[in-house]
Amino acid sequence: MGDHFRVPLIDAEDETLPVAAVARRLGVAPATLRTWDRRYGMGPRAHTTGRHRRYTHDDIARLEVMQQVLLRGATPAEAAGYALRTSAPPEPAIVAPSDGGASLFREFSTRSSSVLGLSRAAMAMDAVAAQRLISDGIEALGVVAVWDGVVRPVLAALASRWELAGECVEIEHFVHECALAAMIGATPVVATPRNPRPVLLCCAPDEQHSLPLYVLRAALARDGIGTQMLGAALPTAALASAVRRTGPAAVAVWAQLPRHADAEVFEEVPRTRQRVRLFACGPGWFATELPDRVDRLDDLSDALHRIETLVGVTR
Repeated sequence: MGDHFRVPLIDAEDETLPVAAVARRLGVAPATLRTWDRRYGMGPRAHTTGRHRRYTHDDIARLEVMQQVLLRGATPAEAAGYALRTSAPPEPAIVAPSDGGASLFREFSTRSSSVLGLSRAAMAMDAVAAQRLISDGIEALGVVAVWDGVVRPVLAALASRWELAGECVEIEHFVHECALAAMIGATPVVATPRNPRPVLLCCAPDEQHSLPLYVLRAALARDGIGTQMLGAALPTAALASAVRRTGPAAVAVWAQLPRHADAEVFEEVPRTRQRVRLFACGPGWFATELPDRVDRLDDLSDALHRIETLVGVTR
């Protein structure tokens, strides 16, 4: 426990960063950064036509401000306008609870009010407030944005708290269950999917961290993509059987931890008359050598975009 929500850090001494590195830092797709640049002028200040975009620390700071304002309910245009006019978002008032959660709140002192709100609800173990905040955020910003910008930072802080002090295990479990309930509630029934063949979603054998998979399912369903959820720790033989039964367009296998990322699971997926796209999703696959027919997807933004593209149903 505690190792499944660690977020990699970027070296603060780098003078500039490329689009891919900034996208990973902010938890968005590289295409999103390019769109923000094109539509709202939120690209690198020093960028010239014909050269690769490279972001300075000031450029990244403006993007972080834009994200924080977005999480407070602003439109992208409003958030970009604010970020271009100022160097920092307005600070929300922080009311520390009397139950010893003040130090947790200090970790979020520069984050959005949504993160602060979820942390308050978590420390109070207020399930209604926590699920409502996540659900409202999904309706305003989208599934992946709320996962990357609200839920994951809270879970990461709680995991760090457990590692350092052995505290807040029950709070981490509580937030996990509230997020799971909110993601299931935000997943519509796709009666007429855009893809005639489903996308199978499962965790690698022995991988129990299935919450990101439910986030991906919700995001795909809200875009009209039909899926079949097979959940945590699916045995290799069961995945092979499901592929034969459903003839899917794609199979996405999530691994959060490297010790569960065994490429053998893909070797056992049967070949069918129609091509089945195979995706290794999640940070656990980062260092795993994969078969040629498998696409590696490092994060949920990338997974959402690539799965939509490769199953042939882009809008």
